[in-house]
Amino acid sequence: MPAVLEKPSQLFFAIAQTLRAIYPALKVGSPQEFDGTDDQPWVLIAIERDAPGQRANDGRIAHVLTVSLQVVMAVPGWDACDLAAELKHLVMDNRWGLSGDQCDLPTELDSLPSTFIHPARQYTAWTLSFSQTLYLGPTLLDDPLGIAKFARTWEVSNIDDPDQYIALEG
Repeated sequence: MPAVLEKPSQLFFAIAQTLRAIYPALKVGSPQEFDGTDDQPWVLIAIERDAPGQRANDGRIAHVLTVSLQVVMAVPGWDACDLAAELKHLVMDNRWGLSGDQCDLPTELDSLPSTFIHPARQYTAWTLSFSQTLYLGPTLLDDPLGIAKFARTWEVSNIDDPDQYIALEG
């Protein structure tokens, strides 16, 4: 059973781990980690936004994260675009090894040419962005005392009598 997701940064690390496993020759990190010391291609991961979303059925609070994967190449040309397109295929149906209860599939995939400027020079880049919803923390169905927070109970004298039941609202 996967660990319970508690914070947005866990998505960053899950994406990085997946990319490193699939593309071992690719350098993966945050924009702050880019050192510009060689001509290896990089994928720079950033969480750009954390917007609200619909609470999960189990009570977890939704975090709709906007993620960007910026492909940075030392050489000009279409290589950055091609790698971004390959990443788009990977991202499309990926939960990065995270639980489906806490991580929805990515949506709103978009890819654009970009530029990455490092103090030493300017790099050809292509940025793939997408939204991915995480439902963080433990479920709210049970509190630490074992009392269900959303439970509804009622008593009936005859369980087989449908007239003793009323529809629950909301």
